[in-house]
Amino acid sequence: MLRISQESPADTQEVEYLYDLAFVPGRQALSSYRLRDGVPPVAALCLIARGQEGALAGAIRYWPVRIGAAKALLLGPVAVHPTRQGEGVGGQLIEESLTLAKALGWQRVLLVGDAPYYLRFGFEKIADVQMPPPTNPERVLGRALVARAFDGVSGFVRPMG
Repeated sequence: MLRISQESPADTQEVEYLYDLAFVPGRQALSSYRLRDGVPPVAALCLIARGQEGALAGAIRYWPVRIGAAKALLLGPVAVHPTRQGEGVGGQLIEESLTLAKALGWQRVLLVGDAPYYLRFGFEKIADVQMPPPTNPERVLGRALVARAFDGVSGFVRPMG
């Protein structure tokens, strides 16, 4: 059983450790991190999952960005502790956070990731959106939280600020 809650400032160090554990060293050098520099995450959508024993099982964060003139959310990172992988922790964090994002009035979400994993959550390749280089365009995925949210949306993704 998992308890999902909003990440608090008291969780930050533990969440950062999880991200360091789950991703390659130097993860902050990735181009998607340039969209996060100096911009606070969308706190209401930064969630953590803890097991019954209280140990951190997973975490997800979102950042506000613009695609051209349109507002969007950048999903990521999402990470699951290695001892909890394969239990659906990441999926629960993604589903719950997307439901919450829609309820908060967000219309579109994008990410850089593996299509085979994210397709099951309604993400698809977004052709007219350019992430900072050297992002592989095949890994730029989006999900409309309301009908036709990506219609007419194109251009470079940049930080909201």
